[in-house]
Amino acid sequence: MKQEQRKRIIDRHRDSLKRHGYHPNALYWSSREIQEIRFAVLAGIGVQAGDSLLDVGCGFADFKRWFEAEQGGSLQYTGVDLSPDLLNEAKKRHPDATFHCGDLFDMDFTGQSFDWVVLSGALNEQLHDNGEYARRCITRMYALCRKGVAFNLLDARHFNAHDLQSHMPEDVLPYCQSLCTDVSLRDDYLKNDFTVWMLRYVAQV
Repeated sequence: MKQEQRKRIIDRHRDSLKRHGYHPNALYWSSREIQEIRFAVLAGIGVQAGDSLLDVGCGFADFKRWFEAEQGGSLQYTGVDLSPDLLNEAKKRHPDATFHCGDLFDMDFTGQSFDWVVLSGALNEQLHDNGEYARRCITRMYALCRKGVAFNLLDARHFNAHDLQSHMPEDVLPYCQSLCTDVSLRDDYLKNDFTVWMLRYVAQV
């Protein structure tokens, strides 16, 4: 991601946080309900209380809040986000979590992995790169997981806006299948969105 693109994302979220405060609108979600519908589909890959989870583009760490309220159990949660402003709020609300400020590719997770890696809405920024950054993120997320990856994208079959990046499922799925043998598509929950699950099988000892 180019520096000017990173700066634009940071500046936009600083402005939205000033306008909306702690609210899904500050993350450009239309409502908490829409945000949490996406969370439920992501968690459906098999996330369980006690699992370790990396949330890419975590914002306020709302996935952690939602999951622990729904499941009644905690996650070993790590969040990554470009926005220091959003992370400052996340740290106040989740002092038991670990947070890193920056891009996923800024992080050195050498020797470290997570049961699950999830991403919600963080690949919606229009980068004008024909999906190259998204593919790199998918590859990196899969390399960091022990059990699986779940992420969502805007569905280009039903959504197209000049300032947001949408994707065709038939382009994304073959790429994911080149990395992982167990790939599933969910597109039955919101018209303009789809979720991909990538499950990794680890040999039982």
